[in-house]
Amino acid sequence: MKCDVDQELCIGCGICEETCPEVFKIVDNKAFVILDLVPIASESDALSAEEGCPVQVISHKDW
Repeated sequence: MKCDVDQELCIGCGICEETCPEVFKIVDNKAFVILDLVPIASESDALSAEEGCPVQVISHKDW
């Protein structure tokens, strides 16, 4: 699975980093995906971060 964050719409609230710090990191008030591919063990947390994003700027693609 691969995740993406729309940088233009991200508000940097940090929920994604709190939910899945192995995949998301807040830098300069924006969320970034820090792994090219989400490890299988982290997929559930990454999907929870996507669902929990208040502005719905996280998306994913299954590989």
